[in-house]
Amino acid sequence: MTDPEIIADRRRIRRKLSFWRIISVVAAIALVTALAVNIGFPETRSDHIARIDISGVITDDEPLLELIDKAAKNQAAKALVISISSPGGTTYGGERLHEALVAAGALKPVVADVRTLAASAGYMIAASTDHIVAGESSIVGSIGVIFQYAQASDLLDKIGVRIEDIKSSPMKAEPSPFHNASEEAKAMIRSMVLDSYDWFVDLVAERRKMDRAQVLALADGSIFTGRQGLANGLVDAVGGEDEIRTYLKGRGIDETLKIVKWEPDRGSPSGLLNIQAASLVERYLGMPGRVSDEIDRLSGGKLFLDGLLSVWQVGGQPARDN
Repeated sequence: MTDPEIIADRRRIRRKLSFWRIISVVAAIALVTALAVNIGFPETRSDHIARIDISGVITDDEPLLELIDKAAKNQAAKALVISISSPGGTTYGGERLHEALVAAGALKPVVADVRTLAASAGYMIAASTDHIVAGESSIVGSIGVIFQYAQASDLLDKIGVRIEDIKSSPMKAEPSPFHNASEEAKAMIRSMVLDSYDWFVDLVAERRKMDRAQVLALADGSIFTGRQGLANGLVDAVGGEDEIRTYLKGRGIDETLKIVKWEPDRGSPSGLLNIQAASLVERYLGMPGRVSDEIDRLSGGKLFLDGLLSVWQVGGQPARDN
């Protein structure tokens, strides 16, 4: 063969090799995914009680919402136990979890297992279940909403910095950290806080089957032990797994069923395998690493808490005082 023919032949061979490399990578990913599905959660294929942990600061958590939905629709999961250890978080994050748990409760029994604490949005979540079990010394309550903003005007005055505004209307971007809030701005925020507060109170009254006046008497930001919560109606039982199983038995759930922990896809075996597979593909094809993953790692997953907060803070004031 002449030199041009040899070069063309080599190009054809390289194209074929590239094609089969891609096919082999796709097949490997499919195999890894299939293995992940089959070995990731083998216990969820037989009858069991699903347990989902909600801990730390509550935010709008899509993987957690998806997990609750999957567990609710899983025929093998005969009931859901929501283990809560949270001081609260964003009101919107609590609202979305509330909606997800109410929807799950329409399909099967849902029980709240209050561990260390379920305060503010944490209690909102607990109240969204059918039955609340807490430890004797667990913390519950802190029903309320808060809006906080920094005020740096005195500091700016000291260092000689002045921020100028040109706004379309007086309420735009109020309250501002660069000047004292006007009475109109305070009234606007207070109205918004109290509207969310009323929604929270109504939610608790409806879910706990209590008069609104009863809830209002408890909804001044106060926190209670599990024992106190049992006495005032915020908790149904004091105890742990035995009390949870007793309740579920009354709902027709086999008390001998194993309690199996369900986890979001952040660190599950299938998630890890998929991440590893994606990393292998990137290296194999010479692709750069995912920048968004690195940003998420550096920021710890969340940079800010946005919007109104329903969170218990030591030394804080109840919602109606803000």
